[in-house]
Amino acid sequence: MFLKQLEKQNPELIDFAFNLHKTGQILPDTYVIDLDMIHENTVKMVDEAKKYGVELLYMTKQLGRNPIVAKEIQSAGIENAVVVDFREAEVFMENNLNLGNVGHLVQTPKALLEKIVSYGTKYFTMYSLENVVDLNEAAKSVGKVQAIILKIQATEDDIYPGQVGGFTLEELDDQLDELNNLSNIKVVGLTTFPAILFDEKTCSYHSTSNMETVKKSQALFSKHGVECSVVSLPSATATKSIKLIKELGGTEGEPGHSITGTTPMHAVKDLPEKPAYCYVSEISHSYGEHSYIYGGGYYRRGHLKNAIVKDGERIESAEVLPLDNSSIDYYLELNKKFKSGLPVIMSTRTQMFVTRSTVALVRGLHTENPRLIGLYDTQGRELSKGVK
Repeated sequence: MFLKQLEKQNPELIDFAFNLHKTGQILPDTYVIDLDMIHENTVKMVDEAKKYGVELLYMTKQLGRNPIVAKEIQSAGIENAVVVDFREAEVFMENNLNLGNVGHLVQTPKALLEKIVSYGTKYFTMYSLENVVDLNEAAKSVGKVQAIILKIQATEDDIYPGQVGGFTLEELDDQLDELNNLSNIKVVGLTTFPAILFDEKTCSYHSTSNMETVKKSQALFSKHGVECSVVSLPSATATKSIKLIKELGGTEGEPGHSITGTTPMHAVKDLPEKPAYCYVSEISHSYGEHSYIYGGGYYRRGHLKNAIVKDGERIESAEVLPLDNSSIDYYLELNKKFKSGLPVIMSTRTQMFVTRSTVALVRGLHTENPRLIGLYDTQGRELSKGVK
């Protein structure tokens, strides 16, 4: 999906990834991440967000919840993270990273509420009155008043399977006064997901139908005299969509794949952010006229199609054949036959936190000092010495 863009915009990453494999510093099934490019991409988004007064909260699930990546993003100007679930919150707290939003997209289990409130997060996103009451008790127990954002969902909204939840408009109208009167809770705004998506036909960003629900929700906030100071409009947050967030009345965006230059628009258009990771595998064996490469990092929604294989100084392209949905990605199949042991590089949309890959962090690719600085699993834990 992103291989052509990677070859054009960040060939240094490809060269160094091949070298890491050749020298045995990494094994197949490894994502290699360019920290310097992540920094540059983040700075560009921060500058754009400042122009429009939009707050940015960064997301790292797609990069394996990595604390070093998070610190790089923070150093580039985005101070707080939106953690996708409670496991990511645990990783970030263990590494003393700033939490900006907890609970979106996954609500926090009751047993963790007090710990997270005590640690500190700018916002919680909440899906129901019942969950907010539990949060209120946790906040009361540690003597804090916790700001919350309400996720709103109407039956006609665009919602991904596995992400259903939120206040209906009827519930919001009936319960907003009660929510606002809880002793240790402050309702500060609302959110929906997805608010903005990429349109392949027009090659542009557009708002989803969920924005109608957002407008109706804002009217209910006004009706009940509750200030709606935060309007979080996540999905597809990038340099080219920040202006649209502002135009839609949003105050906050949540860059994720844009940090690595790997949103759908990045695959078809040159944008300010450039590709910052690749996936490395190796030819395991051949059967008939096809070769099979080690898997482990396959993401079924990633539109993986292309690979390059290096044999000495020669680089050859190959097609990655589709994997049946009922199969585990022990191997991926190429449409050509290659010698066993050759390195293979791909670049596609991923969610590293749901894979079993290794994550390799590199610096200095665009200077005279390229180097590997660490190996991690996809839950942000540094690997033991000797583990690749």
